[in-house]
Amino acid sequence: MSEVKKIATRDSYGNALVELGKEHDNLVVLDADLAAATKTGVFKKEFPERHIDCGIAEGNMVGVAAGLAAAGKVPFASSFAMFAAGRAFEQIRNSVAYPHLNVKIGATHAGISVGEDGATHQCNEDIALMRSIPGMVVLNPSDDVEARAAVKAAYEYEGPVYLRFGRLAVPVINDREDYKFEMGKGVVLREGKDLTIVASGLPVANCLEVAERLSAEGIEAKVINIHTIKPLDEDLIVAAAKETGKVVTVEEHSVIGGLGSAVCDVLSEKAPTKVLKIGVNDVFGESGPALELLKKYGLDTDGIYEKVKAFC
Repeated sequence: MSEVKKIATRDSYGNALVELGKEHDNLVVLDADLAAATKTGVFKKEFPERHIDCGIAEGNMVGVAAGLAAAGKVPFASSFAMFAAGRAFEQIRNSVAYPHLNVKIGATHAGISVGEDGATHQCNEDIALMRSIPGMVVLNPSDDVEARAAVKAAYEYEGPVYLRFGRLAVPVINDREDYKFEMGKGVVLREGKDLTIVASGLPVANCLEVAERLSAEGIEAKVINIHTIKPLDEDLIVAAAKETGKVVTVEEHSVIGGLGSAVCDVLSEKAPTKVLKIGVNDVFGESGPALELLKKYGLDTDGIYEKVKAFC
């Protein structure tokens, strides 16, 4: 069996920007002295006149992006999730979202898979922060195919969008002809009748493996990929909960305020269901190799499987 192709979604972000830049002269990319890491350097090389390095000043970068949007440009402001969502939160809230300007926030290096950079850079709270901002769309793609589609969808959408990308290379799972990205719509990757696994971002591929293991034991799990956390595909989640009776959410993010919280908000109102939230508990990360951290925090295939099996 051939090895599964793996690509970091931060690479997908940079490549997608170049593709869109060739088609749209109004696309501008901003960075905060991290072009090599966020992969916007490939856009800078192709379109140097449309790339602005704002230096280590993320709040100012978002302000510049707001001004460009007000002037008719479509800016993608790029930095690590910790700095994009964390340090520049007030500017995103007041200068971008409040006037509903057409600014896209490209946040790379999200979650504990940032690895050796440690807890200060492992942002597990960004989805919670961005979900709380009125009118903000939150996208968290699971692989290269989905990430590139998400960047295109963000460009085409009129309004603020937060895009979450990772540092670690992840399996390409959406490389098929019938794949279609639609903002606000979840994707059923596997049918099942015994429980529903709702996943987003990096753990989606792991959840497919978990479902296969469960199937070998007679437990059929429906797997739903939620690439758009806000607006959430409420109809799909409610229907799946009613069909299977149990729901597990899996995310490389805090269990507070992220995908799990969004799902619970919906189900508590429309279809009360027993839910298990798998993610980073109320703790900070730590420095270490990405794969070892995912294992320690129970977000690798084995860790997810054990928790889901116990829940069943």
